[in-house]
Amino acid sequence: MSRIEIDSLSLAVSHRDKVLFPGDGLTKGDLIDYYRRVAATMLPHLSGRPVTMHRFPEGIGRPGFFQQSAPEHFPGWIRRASLPKKGGGRISHLVCDRAATLVFLADQACITPHVWLSRADEPEYPDRMIFDLDPADQDFGAVRAAARSLRGLLQELGLTCLVMTTGSRGLHLVVPLDRRADFEAVRSLARRVARELARREPGRVTVEPRKAKRRGRLYLDVLRNAYGQTAVAPYAVRARPGAPVAAPLDWSELGRSGMGPRRYTIKNVFRRLGLRPDPWEGIERLAGPLEEASRRLSALAGR
Repeated sequence: MSRIEIDSLSLAVSHRDKVLFPGDGLTKGDLIDYYRRVAATMLPHLSGRPVTMHRFPEGIGRPGFFQQSAPEHFPGWIRRASLPKKGGGRISHLVCDRAATLVFLADQACITPHVWLSRADEPEYPDRMIFDLDPADQDFGAVRAAARSLRGLLQELGLTCLVMTTGSRGLHLVVPLDRRADFEAVRSLARRVARELARREPGRVTVEPRKAKRRGRLYLDVLRNAYGQTAVAPYAVRARPGAPVAAPLDWSELGRSGMGPRRYTIKNVFRRLGLRPDPWEGIERLAGPLEEASRRLSALAGR
């Protein structure tokens, strides 16, 4: 047992030498140190959002589990938000808005925090629309091409989108929104956008959820755009060999040699941040309205 002084708190951390990534020798202490160091960059993307924890108490060599509710034994200084479930009842969600919370979660072997697309103060009104680009194979060139095509379409609609490696298979494209539209409207537009891109590029992109019918095409997934759904948080570590990180990118970085969904890890992401600060800093200033985008998309479809 050791202690960390952070946010005017003295946190007890245990078993720092416990190996969480057996193929890489990375320990819980490495995870704690990463989240403590990245907190200043990461927290603006988590602040105010309900969190779902992806925990791996025995390391990534054993099955992990997702945990939505904040247990009663978690410290009282950790912020919670009691939110309604779709089927009735309520859940007390953890909200991560300080570095100490990130460190505490890492000590609980939460390798990956996933966050809502809305904030706890207005949970029905998202400020993010997300497109998950899921490739049929390991061809990152196809993912890159689809990302650029989708960006172009969204620009036609007057929407700004940002790009992030997932640390897993593909890319996430995120559109900041002004929180005037509810999840139903956001998901409806996301579906229409995805169908329009699939119509334009039928040989490369599909909205078919069944893998057997995708025929090698990239799947444009919009299902996360719903109440209570989550997406991997920017700068979160993924439970995969090498400890890859979900890394926000500048669009100019997408074409760099060696770029891929697991390009950045807890070992090299700080070198990247030292050369190029967080490209998503101030993302809220880019938030756009949905109504005008919907009108423009209707006009495109009617041509």
